[in-house]
Amino acid sequence: MGRTYFVEEAIGQYLSDLSTKLKPYVTGLLIGQCSPQRDYVIRAVRTPPKEEEKEDNISPSKLASIDEEWITTHASQVSRMLPGGLLVLGVFIIATPELSKDSQNALRKLIFSVEKSLTKRRLWKPAEEEVSDRAALQICSATKKVVCRTYDVQDPKSSAKPADWKYQSALSASWLALDCTVNVNIHIPLLATSPNHDLEKNTKNGLNRWSKQIEDSVFLINGQVKDDDTELLEGQKKLRGNTQSSTQFSDVKVLTQLSQGSSHRSTATVQVCSASINLKGAVKCRAYIHNNKPKVKEAVQALKRDIINTLSDRCEILFEDLIINEGPHKKNFEREYHVLPQRLFVPVAGSSVMLSDYKFGDEAAGEIQERFVEMLDQSVQAEDIYIAEEVNTVNICPVTDNMDDTQQKQVTKATLLLKLQQNMGVVIAAAVAVFASIFSFNYFSD
Repeated sequence: MGRTYFVEEAIGQYLSDLSTKLKPYVTGLLIGQCSPQRDYVIRAVRTPPKEEEKEDNISPSKLASIDEEWITTHASQVSRMLPGGLLVLGVFIIATPELSKDSQNALRKLIFSVEKSLTKRRLWKPAEEEVSDRAALQICSATKKVVCRTYDVQDPKSSAKPADWKYQSALSASWLALDCTVNVNIHIPLLATSPNHDLEKNTKNGLNRWSKQIEDSVFLINGQVKDDDTELLEGQKKLRGNTQSSTQFSDVKVLTQLSQGSSHRSTATVQVCSASINLKGAVKCRAYIHNNKPKVKEAVQALKRDIINTLSDRCEILFEDLIINEGPHKKNFEREYHVLPQRLFVPVAGSSVMLSDYKFGDEAAGEIQERFVEMLDQSVQAEDIYIAEEVNTVNICPVTDNMDDTQQKQVTKATLLLKLQQNMGVVIAAAVAVFASIFSFNYFSD
């Protein structure tokens, strides 16, 4: 028996509108949540047109002209805007009858390309029992016929399996939210042997080690440790209603284990380092889980992934910004500090779910609004943008000018130091000069 997708009713109207406006075909992403029992689709988002298509007001006429790289890039950008528990569930294509015959092959290629792109960015691995089916939705623009199939993205030779596509009203209102603020204190050494101090690669490696700590952490839900297989709402009154104000929140505390225990003994190593990256402070995290008898295990897993993703995504965004503004060939960063983008949330119309994004301090509300229109095809009012973290300045003590000759000789290189400083969830990055000729002794766990 194939999977069943329960779909927000408004998506049907959205797809119908696309079929009348965009010819001969349009592609896009399906956003929602997988669960062992059923899948939920709460958003469909068309692929944004490329600049030349906007200028000439034309669309490619053949499926062979589908730009996989453009679609996978869009999927990567959209995935950053999804809080924990939500993911890109699949892709859709609306095509004229002449193109329908080749649509399924195009969808299959897109599903695997999108999943490959998203997997590359993740610092976590899917659980063995996790659902790996992704939806391929095909709609004929003339007859409005809907065909839904799934492919197992863990199997490159996977063949299509039939799936049910069922519209349901008020689906987007039936969600539970978990909120937490996570304190971060990560020290990432840059080895003296590391060529050109590859900051992005080293940062990702450091975050990868930290993500394993998050995976092993203890999560207190409303002050209690709960068994994985118990229902999330056990002992709580379930709120009823389909308004955004009825969202039921759970407050979560994250306790990072200081020791892995005697069965996971650490081996200390000494390495020569010429610089380091420090991430320190707090980040605001959120996950959503559908209220159809969710298990604690599912909810905690969704929140863990949001914690890992939000820090990783911010660092990725910062490096992209540095490349855009300072060029890809800049190797040694001068003494300076950078503000990592703040997290913000925006409500989905008629839904209890809020989508996420990140803004730099100098970004205006208009730029955020434009990004939501382009990436998620959603209009956003400036007053609906909720900044979850407030920015505060961080003081960086300058290197003194009256160093003796020995000290002066020691200052041979400068590197980027990313630092997260907390003030009501503030995230700040700073870069300072370090002594390249001094040995830094750092201890790691295997």
